[in-house]
Amino acid sequence: MESIHDNGPRPDTNSTTTQATPSAAETNTKFCVHCGEKIAIDAVICIKCGRQVEELRRAANTEQPNVVINNTNTNSNVNSSTEAFIRGRQRSKWVALLLCFFVGYLGVHKFYEGKVGLGILYLFTLGLFGIGVFVDFIVLLFKPNPYFV
Repeated sequence: MESIHDNGPRPDTNSTTTQATPSAAETNTKFCVHCGEKIAIDAVICIKCGRQVEELRRAANTEQPNVVINNTNTNSNVNSSTEAFIRGRQRSKWVALLLCFFVGYLGVHKFYEGKVGLGILYLFTLGLFGIGVFVDFIVLLFKPNPYFV
């Protein structure tokens, strides 16, 4: 007996071949090359293993800018001439120490350093009565070589 409602032709149930038509969700997927998980067709990184599946694609009309970096060092030390003026003249520790030891009571080591006023004072007071020569000798022992006056 036939049904009152006809829903169109009925599929042939006796057919031995069945065709599997992929669903819409399956056509928009691909497999990860590392773990085999199904991922979206446009995915670049697998959501299961986190590895990169394919290279990033750039737009055809977008061109990367050409960046040129010029590393040239044209700096010069402009303070080199004034540094000697600020630091003073360079003197040898050993020359000043020997002058202080042998003729310090005459103030020769002070003249060597360019301190003419103290040199004259040492000359008239015989090295500040010997105490100035002794103090200067100890101070000169602990100065760096060369030192600046």
